[in-house]
Amino acid sequence: MTDAADNTEESLTRDYSHAWRALRHGNFRLFFGGQSISLIGTWMTRIATSWLVYRLTKSSLLLGTVSFAGQIPTFLLAPFAGVLVDRMNRRTVLVWTQVLAMIQSLALAALTLTHHVTIHEIVWLSVFQGIVNSFDMPGRQAFMVQMVEDRADLSNAIAINSSMVNMARLIGPSLAGLVIAATNEGYCFLIDGISYIAVIASLLMMRLPALKAKRAVTSMLEQLKEGWTYVAGFAPIRTILLLFALVSLMGMPFVVLMPVFAAQVLHGGAHTLGFLMGAMGVGSLISGLSLVLRKSVRGLTRMIPIAAAVFGAGLVAFGFSRTLWLSLVLMLITGFGMMQGLTSSNTIIQTLVSEDKRGRVMSYYTVAFVGMAPFGSLMAGALAHSIGAPMTVMISGVAVIAGAAWFWTRLPMMRREMRPIYIELGIIPPDVEALLEDAGGN
Repeated sequence: MTDAADNTEESLTRDYSHAWRALRHGNFRLFFGGQSISLIGTWMTRIATSWLVYRLTKSSLLLGTVSFAGQIPTFLLAPFAGVLVDRMNRRTVLVWTQVLAMIQSLALAALTLTHHVTIHEIVWLSVFQGIVNSFDMPGRQAFMVQMVEDRADLSNAIAINSSMVNMARLIGPSLAGLVIAATNEGYCFLIDGISYIAVIASLLMMRLPALKAKRAVTSMLEQLKEGWTYVAGFAPIRTILLLFALVSLMGMPFVVLMPVFAAQVLHGGAHTLGFLMGAMGVGSLISGLSLVLRKSVRGLTRMIPIAAAVFGAGLVAFGFSRTLWLSLVLMLITGFGMMQGLTSSNTIIQTLVSEDKRGRVMSYYTVAFVGMAPFGSLMAGALAHSIGAPMTVMISGVAVIAGAAWFWTRLPMMRREMRPIYIELGIIPPDVEALLEDAGGN
């Protein structure tokens, strides 16, 4: 009996040991530790900012406006930031973005705790944070490959990173709800500002291989054009980015309306908002862990439209809900679908893209994922002001489902272009029989 139990335990350990293989890289372990702390603070700030805006204004339109102000810099600047990321030391870029983000959070904390904060300061500090994010997001995505020397572990690192983000999404909002209920939003901003010290320290402690200086032989505009031509001409990446531009425009802005659902639809307070965001975090975390357990990127392409359809259906059902327990269940489903599609698309793009264009491609990924959101936030705020938050979210869900259906029709064409790269990387075997077996599963 004991031998059998030991054998079973050993088998389970062996079967799941691949799930955390990216953590064998020391630099990624440092990143994981620093980010785990910092992201909790980031999510606390996101919830505290939306609740502060709603408390000061009671306006869903201004909720959308503040979100627009914080995200529009990404739409305008991310492509140029991607060129700089391909030219500069990526760790240096990230250290500076973290320092500037810390300053922004501490400034917001000081204004809120001294009761001098107004909607104008929130808007301008949101713009500042948006400028920082324009450089931070493509830099962070492109830096991933430097922290994980073995490219075979890259997809696992992305999945672990997703799980880390979602664990923070689970803890941060719930903690923010408790802090706001006990004190005020300013302490959430203060905690966030202090938490940046962890990720800055982790970046400085990394031991990275010396890279040759990237001497630019063409102008920034020519490099920008080269990145755009690559993205527009490569069907798999182009199709993924088009879907997520639609999802970001129509689907993601539902988060902006969460204070309205918490206060008006479900008749709760800051703690209700924390519960809703926490439930979405649970769904996202489950999604991230399911991807951590994957041994290969094969099958992820088909997962993208399925996940988008789940996300859209969750939004439609959430719009109908008027009870807290049902809304929490639907937020869990919505969070799962949203993160499953997002992480799968990130993994595929990171696997396919050539290294010399990684920063620029990930900048367009940032534009698709974050850059379209400000227009969606503004539209969602205006629609909610006109027809109500529930109807707005339902319309958003229908649009996302339509996008998922369109993506599904593009899968055969995408697989044809992806197979040669997957063969070169050793992801799928080169013989014809294996290709035929794989016809339904890239």
